[in-house]
Amino acid sequence: MSDALRPLALVTGASRGIGRAATLALAARGFDVAVLDLASCAADAATTCAEAGRRGAHAHFIAGDIADLAAHADLVAQACRRHGTVDVLVNNAGISVAQRGDILDVTPQGFDHVVEVNLRGTFFLTQAVARMMLQAPVPSRPRSIVTVTSANAVIASPDRAEYCLTKTALSMLVKLFALRLGGAGIACYEVRPGVIRTDMTRVASAKYDRLIADGLTPIARWGEPEDVGRAIATLAAGELPFVTGDALHVDGGLHIHRL
Repeated sequence: MSDALRPLALVTGASRGIGRAATLALAARGFDVAVLDLASCAADAATTCAEAGRRGAHAHFIAGDIADLAAHADLVAQACRRHGTVDVLVNNAGISVAQRGDILDVTPQGFDHVVEVNLRGTFFLTQAVARMMLQAPVPSRPRSIVTVTSANAVIASPDRAEYCLTKTALSMLVKLFALRLGGAGIACYEVRPGVIRTDMTRVASAKYDRLIADGLTPIARWGEPEDVGRAIATLAAGELPFVTGDALHVDGGLHIHRL
């Protein structure tokens, strides 16, 4: 099989953390990968692409900001230039709040920035990729859109309210696109990580160390990016063909309510 016949996954925020883990897991599953991230992440993205290459994938870096809606058409065109279409979109790019604190201190500027990246950028990039998928010839392989949300889609953290709101909205985004695209054979999944060891959680690592030691989760450890990447690749490979619009918790049991 030639490289051009491998399915293509477009992964946003793919240079490190969960995005890198997803890229490498997809590469190991036989996907080529378009690695989309900010231009400032080029060095990390090069490492991700090289590691994906060692797993047999063709991986190329696309510099772009999903918050820049005017750039979406070009970003999608760059992603599928080699293959003609995208088979899997992994919506992973996102930011946390600039500083955790009292919900009464959230500013409109801080709120808008988180919404622009996490929700607005993700929604309209998903829309652009979905349109392209619908226009492409229907392949024999599975197609899907996998959106990484957070345990904060359902668990409130008042010290980063704007982040929680965007993740809750993304959970609904998955359902909405599942309804629109299901008839075309395009599945939509939500992957809901818990406490994962990434740059985003480093600021609160002492807090999470203590909570995990005190029994926060039935599986008493930090989650690793590879845990989430493996889940994303499993969904993208089409191994749950009668599932769409639902969430897969990768959180060590954090979501389980206790009495």
